[in-house]
Amino acid sequence: MIREVYPQIYLNEVPLPKNPLKALNSYIILSEDRPLIFDTGFNKEECKKALMEGIAASGIDLKRTDLVLTHMHIDHSGLADYLWKQGCKVYIGKKDGTLLNNFRTSPELVLNHLSEGLNLKQGIGIKEIEAFDIAPKEPFEYTPLQEGDCLEVGPYQFEVIDIPGHSPGHIGLYERKHKLFFGGDHILNEITPNITFWHYKIDSLGNFIESLNKIRQFDIDWVFPAHRSLIRNHRQRIDELIAHHQERLEEITGILCDGKKTVMETAARMRWDLNYKSWNDFPLTQKWFASGEAMAHLEHLVYKGEAQRVSFDGKHNYELVNP
Repeated sequence: MIREVYPQIYLNEVPLPKNPLKALNSYIILSEDRPLIFDTGFNKEECKKALMEGIAASGIDLKRTDLVLTHMHIDHSGLADYLWKQGCKVYIGKKDGTLLNNFRTSPELVLNHLSEGLNLKQGIGIKEIEAFDIAPKEPFEYTPLQEGDCLEVGPYQFEVIDIPGHSPGHIGLYERKHKLFFGGDHILNEITPNITFWHYKIDSLGNFIESLNKIRQFDIDWVFPAHRSLIRNHRQRIDELIAHHQERLEEITGILCDGKKTVMETAARMRWDLNYKSWNDFPLTQKWFASGEAMAHLEHLVYKGEAQRVSFDGKHNYELVNP
């Protein structure tokens, strides 16, 4: 069931079956002109049922409703094509719109490219691709958003803010007068956003920290995140997130002290809050996620000049510049 969390703003909780995130916070902002929905959940029947029940309870007409995807991840975009076919106008950040289309059409190319870069011994197979088969199934039209664009919804005037890091084209919407921020996965309570490797030309972690510091300067009373509880003190939570990643960097620096490591060798020695006895017990998909996060931190050390990427036995290795 949906519940009002701020005047004319409703939280529509969408379950994410068999996923540690548990649920997505989709939001509905009512307006006599064009209501607005934030994010959708996976392209799964359980998600669609919950999403549409909340939409029906809100009484909005999808033929005159806007949908904003805060970023391209499939727990946020999986039902975008369905809502588009129901009449919604879809918005997403320009970079993530392109990434989402590429992933939707050729997931195996994206996953195999990353698995090669992460030095995973096994490639991504059909079972792993099927695990991601909850993305939009059909092409849909969208309007790209970038910083400086504005969306007016009822009594609220939202400014689009670029906040790359969790994804290259992640966006947030800021309402200056009421001090509200819809941040997708940028700032989360209870859990930390996953920061992963995207490309050697992108410092994902550096971008994320820069985006956190950017939002830290904003005057915000309410953060409406895509997972877990609402946030009232965004600066305190931002400081905690930055401290978490600093600890990760120190952990990885310690791992590299006894010599060069591949991404997977680094990930295997990192601490993970998962219920597995050893790295060998991790499912391949989980190794992919863990290695992606390790690589984002390793590449950040490269960007800072504290580590370097070297070739050894045909694989990328990382070593400290001044061990």
